[in-house]
Amino acid sequence: LAPPWPPEKNTHSELSCTLLPLPPALSARELTRRTTPDASMAASTTAACYDTPEGVDVRGRYDPAFASVLTRDALAFVAGLQREFRGAVRYAMEQRREAQRRYDAGELPGFDPATRSVREGGWACAPVPPAVADRTVEITGPAEPRKMVINALNSGAKVFMADFEDALSPTWENLMHGQVNLRDAVAGTITFRDASRGREYKLNDQTAKLFVRPRGWHLPEAHVLIDGEPAIGCLVDFGLYFFHNHTAFRAGQGAGLGPFFYLPKMEHSREARIWNGVFERAERTAGIESGSIRATVLVETLPAVFQMDEILYELRDHSVGLNCGRWDYIFSYVKTFRAHPDRLLPDRALVGMAQHFMRSYSHLLIRTCHRRGVHAMGGMAAQIPIKDSAAANDAALELVRKDKLREVRAGHDGTWAAHPGLIPAIREVFEGHLAGRPNQIVDAVGQEGAGVTAEDLIQPPRGARTVDGLRLNTRVGVQYLAAWLAGSGSVPLYNLMEDAATAEISRVQNWQWLRHGAALDAGGVAVRATPELLARVLEEEMTRVEAEVGPERFRQGRYVEAGRIFSRQCTAPELDDFLTLDAYNLIVVHHPGGASPCKL
Repeated sequence: LAPPWPPEKNTHSELSCTLLPLPPALSARELTRRTTPDASMAASTTAACYDTPEGVDVRGRYDPAFASVLTRDALAFVAGLQREFRGAVRYAMEQRREAQRRYDAGELPGFDPATRSVREGGWACAPVPPAVADRTVEITGPAEPRKMVINALNSGAKVFMADFEDALSPTWENLMHGQVNLRDAVAGTITFRDASRGREYKLNDQTAKLFVRPRGWHLPEAHVLIDGEPAIGCLVDFGLYFFHNHTAFRAGQGAGLGPFFYLPKMEHSREARIWNGVFERAERTAGIESGSIRATVLVETLPAVFQMDEILYELRDHSVGLNCGRWDYIFSYVKTFRAHPDRLLPDRALVGMAQHFMRSYSHLLIRTCHRRGVHAMGGMAAQIPIKDSAAANDAALELVRKDKLREVRAGHDGTWAAHPGLIPAIREVFEGHLAGRPNQIVDAVGQEGAGVTAEDLIQPPRGARTVDGLRLNTRVGVQYLAAWLAGSGSVPLYNLMEDAATAEISRVQNWQWLRHGAALDAGGVAVRATPELLARVLEEEMTRVEAEVGPERFRQGRYVEAGRIFSRQCTAPELDDFLTLDAYNLIVVHHPGGASPCKL
């Protein structure tokens, strides 16, 4: 379970880890960085700046509130994590690319024969802490804005997952405000005054337990340089949050354990092994007992579904379960099989849990988690209240109830909601079925998952592919990307709360259809998916979007820029791994008044 990675001598005097050159996604030279105008440079060099340890350079805008998070000791902690684990991260990212090359050549993902003993062994994860035994409904949302954090903690959900990943556009302002928000939330002091409404927001006496989701291993943080290279984004997110909050969290929400995390976008157990090492180093540094930190892994990539036992095994002292990240899972299915014309998805609205490959994934996850004694969490309900139609709102809530009843009957211990308005209906479904039990780890062993095979997990989905589907993908993808570029990662569109997973499904499905010339139904007439068809659809959908949002908002927003990026992504000769990684350089803003000029 622990393959070595090629060594390179580490010249940093503090450590003796093995290193590799950073992959392109983490290379400073590969990031196009915008900088504040030259006229501000002279003044900025005399302004206040961040106090940084040796080898760390903060290039984001200075703010006293941010400086309270970006302390010298906190940055040294983050730098220590990066220096110890960057070699393993580089190796893991190269192994992802190597696996994709094999899939492109015709290989199918499957269970690893080398780890069969792990899958068949009788081991178990550490017991679930009583503080988080009941996770029947969890609400998710970005760590910024501040009011949203307060509302989520007060929502009546059992858990709030504060997100630095898909629901947050990773601008410097969002990331740092998010850290400040979570520090204040853990301390119980978070408040917000809405001057326009004359309303003060503060925490209730009873709040949701706080979980935090850092970014995935593949995303850089270009505003923080460590030894001249962009920091690994998730280590910045995790490191700053853990450093400032572990003591207060354990004294309050954690009941002696924690903090608690969600871990995204894994594709292999070697990536879980890195997280386990990060947790162990953090615990040693903080002087807290091993196994204090607990995490739930999102199974949201197709390769990871074949590694669920192995992922839990690597995190067995720190795990509290797995989650069905079903929207990203659909995105990953397309990406994994991008070179396979026999595995084209139907319209994304038809790719739900009734599809055999999706149902098999859910059943196997439940069985795997309950065999190992941890939570099996269900997927996201993305609906938001429809205020202008009671009938439409009732219909949407009924769909949510049916989906959640399916989950709890299958054996899931809890589920996700995107909006506080869904929580009463979901709690009613889950609590009604559980009848006073906090979960069904012991009671629902997941018999349906016992016979799931590799073939079940990759069975091609069925359904129609239509020009209307191409239109919806384009319209939603462009609007989400425009909002993301403008700083919003959680976007209400057509009565659903969308995050980056929606844009990813939209663009990879368009790419897949164009790449293989899929036949699309256009009102009873079959047409071929081509770049020319997409260009016409994009032009027409941009006109529709302008009419929907209004000419002024359209003109002031980043819709035209988003349309160009989305079109380029859909027609690229090679499918980019992540839309947000490709667009990240457009939201990076380096301020020359950061740490380095202050040291002149």
